[in-house]
Amino acid sequence: MASNVLGGNLEQCCLDPVTGYYRNGKCDTGKGDHGMHCVCVEMTDEFLQFAKSQGNDLITPMPENEFPGLESGNKWCVCIGTVVDAIASDVNTKIVLKSTHISVKEFLDMDVLLKHGIDA
Repeated sequence: MASNVLGGNLEQCCLDPVTGYYRNGKCDTGKGDHGMHCVCVEMTDEFLQFAKSQGNDLITPMPENEFPGLESGNKWCVCIGTVVDAIASDVNTKIVLKSTHISVKEFLDMDVLLKHGIDA
């Protein structure tokens, strides 16, 4: 079983809508996940607009990919690159630590994770 950044078992991020690279509700990652969709983020309007401006449109529904589109308050497994860029740009980034994969610690220091964590 995968671990989270706090050292416990990786918890569900969201099942409605179903998130995760494997579409199992968890921000688990593996060889095929080139974007590393391993950070559970609670969406804010600011974060959604930032992601869209970076080419990662999480707002627009894409029924062909079974993607309903997200709105503020939804939780979603986001690519590590988008999260790192958002934090560097001082975008309000709400990270659910218990649902964020331990591999994220290779990219973000624990103090940064705790600063943005909403469940620490």
